[in-house]
Amino acid sequence: MTPGAKDPVCGMDVDPASSAGSVTHQGRAYHFCSTWCRDRFAADPGAFLQAGAGGGDASAQVEHTCPMHPEVRQPGPGTCPICGMALEPVSPADAARQGGADPELRDMSRRLWVGAALTLPLVALEMLGMAPGTASALPAAPTRAWLQLALATPVVLWAGLPFFRRGWASIVRRRLNMFTLIAMGIGAAYAFSLAAVLAPGLIPHGAGAHAGGPPVYFEAAAVITVLVLAGQVLELRARARTSGAIRELLKLSPPTARKVRDGGEEEIPLAHVHPGDLLRVRPGERVPVDGVVIEGHSSVDESMLTGEPIPVEKTAGSRVAGGTVNGGGSFVMKAERVGQDTLLAQIVRLVGEAQRTRAPIQRLADQVSAWFVPAVVAVAVLTALIWGWLGPEPRLAHAVVNAVAVLIIACPCALGLATPMSIMVGTGRGASAGVLVRNAEALETLEKADTLVVDKTGTITEGRPRLADIETLPGSGLDQDELLRLAASVETGSEHPLAAAILEAARSRGASPARAERFEALPGRGVRGVVGGRRILLGSGAFLREEGIEPGEAAGRRAAAWREQGRVVVFVAVDGRPAGVLSVADPIKPSAAEAMREIKAQGLRVVMLTGDSRATAESVARSLGHVDEVHAEVLPADKREMVRSLRRAGRRVAMAGDGVNDAPALAEADVGIAMGTGTDVAMESAAVTLVKGDLGGIVRARRLSRAVMGNIRQNLFFAFVYNTLGVPVAAGVLYPFSGLLLSPMLASAAMSLSSVSVIANALRLRSARL
Repeated sequence: MTPGAKDPVCGMDVDPASSAGSVTHQGRAYHFCSTWCRDRFAADPGAFLQAGAGGGDASAQVEHTCPMHPEVRQPGPGTCPICGMALEPVSPADAARQGGADPELRDMSRRLWVGAALTLPLVALEMLGMAPGTASALPAAPTRAWLQLALATPVVLWAGLPFFRRGWASIVRRRLNMFTLIAMGIGAAYAFSLAAVLAPGLIPHGAGAHAGGPPVYFEAAAVITVLVLAGQVLELRARARTSGAIRELLKLSPPTARKVRDGGEEEIPLAHVHPGDLLRVRPGERVPVDGVVIEGHSSVDESMLTGEPIPVEKTAGSRVAGGTVNGGGSFVMKAERVGQDTLLAQIVRLVGEAQRTRAPIQRLADQVSAWFVPAVVAVAVLTALIWGWLGPEPRLAHAVVNAVAVLIIACPCALGLATPMSIMVGTGRGASAGVLVRNAEALETLEKADTLVVDKTGTITEGRPRLADIETLPGSGLDQDELLRLAASVETGSEHPLAAAILEAARSRGASPARAERFEALPGRGVRGVVGGRRILLGSGAFLREEGIEPGEAAGRRAAAWREQGRVVVFVAVDGRPAGVLSVADPIKPSAAEAMREIKAQGLRVVMLTGDSRATAESVARSLGHVDEVHAEVLPADKREMVRSLRRAGRRVAMAGDGVNDAPALAEADVGIAMGTGTDVAMESAAVTLVKGDLGGIVRARRLSRAVMGNIRQNLFFAFVYNTLGVPVAAGVLYPFSGLLLSPMLASAAMSLSSVSVIANALRLRSARL
């Protein structure tokens, strides 16, 4: 086990500069990523080695799939039986665990360099043979043909062997694809030339332009092979970049965590962190797993998960997500979700699954591809017949060259890559901006949506009531802080959401609630208790009147004004007299108003559904503006029916919500959008999840859908136009008017560049503005 290999305990990469040291076992030195792994290996090395940790070919066990045909799956690398393309790991996480470069890329690169080294002298020999005044300095034409055969044979039969294997497999499986055309094109040029050298009598007189020797196209066959190999290498490298956003997410998890135990701290591998462990996160470090802060204070940069650049303050009780970056403070957290349960792992998994789905628009490309290759073969045969019958001399040479050009230029790889490459890059870009897309169909549907249905609580508002105002009444003898302290003292024993808002406000103002005696909660009315010998009542105006206390005209006017603003009013009485009024509100999220303006600018009709009172709902709608319809006091089943009725009316509906009560409506909508701050049920019912649950995420999701679908249309347009124009030009339709013929070598270069161009266009999505 040498430095740079895998740790035999945890399987992580070993840092050559690690101070963990090594352990010698049976005369062999084993190196480790940390002292923790070293000590555990030393305790029982045989058990770890018997389990096979750190050894074997990881890629052989990783499930692979085809980017163009995600239904194709197999353990280990290989080629797609439908299109012949190289398979790649199903998930970017699997690709990262394999380590090293793509084996397909390594193999194609090696064949490219060997093929290029042999093709250069072959091309030079051919060019010198055509140059005036060089004939006397070169071997005779038959000898040059044999030299070309010697140079071209390893290029075609070894460097180009993968193309022939895949082309033959496509014929055997009756799944004609791009490699069918490539193999036929290269094979035709090489076979014609080989026959001209070995049996020149078979070639009619005047069939070639090489005076004194048979017509050969070894250089064309070799150059086509090298150019196609170059295109494959460029394509494989570009395909690897399409998952760049996911690989960056995978790097966010730190390799180790600092566990707090027995008054000290111990650095352990991330894989050995368990729920309930206490972990120390120091300034500048990444949070190792999901959990809750129990001690300390800091600000955490969550931009890599939510797309929001502003650090978030974290104190005791705040939740933190693995992969985020701690600021200048230090804190102790309790691990809650580890391994595949963390938010980061779920994001990687969701995006990996989305990248393997197919958008409905792909059906057009599939339908074209089904008949495209047979049609191209027919066109190539027809081209050869027409040139062999009606073409100018040398007819046979023209027939071969033009048929080969048709076969090579018409490869449908660009058509097949147009959609999946855009989906792969687009979903990765969305993940980096906090927009998780479950499948490609959701992106296409979201772009077409014309109506947005939004829940209020937790979607437009914070979903957590807060104390908005305090007003003391004349004659109470209390200031606001004392009134709040007394109210909080009684609410300490309550579990009502309003009680939580009052207690949080008291803590933020530094008020220390006292212990309440004889506490009593009366559901739907209020609470009462005794604090420091004073009898305190909190509740509705009706509750105070039941207790013989009249709130008063001033309190009534203030309460009415607050209710018009959508607030909940709480009356406070002390020792049988009205003392003050509190208002509690669910604040609108800071980004909601601006996001709503952008949503309307995108042409969406906005419908707000909520189970809250009509006064509260209309107050929120007025504050936001741009809300077309408001439906209040709606039950969960009614939300679903409302979405259904909109769809029946011909609307394409996107529904955004965050609670369990929103799940039926999310599932009913054309595309459901779940707030990441909401419940797991809502996120499971939705096609799109916003990691940072606000309306701004909906704007980003719409921009993403438009960018991806626009990119797909550009790719499909380019692929269709390329093949529509390329095939006739290669067949020679311009020759009668301009004398122009397309060389097979230029056709192969154009074919390779077409695939690379489609992928390069898809890669532009990595910098799309969301």
